[in-house]
Amino acid sequence: MFEDKNLICEDCGQEFVFSAGEQEFYHQKGFENQPKRCRECRMQRRNSRNGKNREMFDATCAKCGIETQVPFKPVENRPVYCLQCFQEQRQAAL
Repeated sequence: MFEDKNLICEDCGQEFVFSAGEQEFYHQKGFENQPKRCRECRMQRRNSRNGKNREMFDATCAKCGIETQVPFKPVENRPVYCLQCFQEQRQAAL
């Protein structure tokens, strides 16, 4: 039913194979679009979103007052928490 397809990576421009097995997996999961990136570029993109190469901003925890860093730019009049206080707040909400 499925046959290997050669696709072009939108990031690096290299040709890569979208194998019959991968296509079957995509079909089983209900994915409608083909991959746009080769395996290497997908991994590089995923790693950059998972904290690597991420810009961090200095902040003061609104609960305990320690200096910390957060992966977003703090906004005035909005509390920012260190990781420990954030997790405590989250547990209290559950």
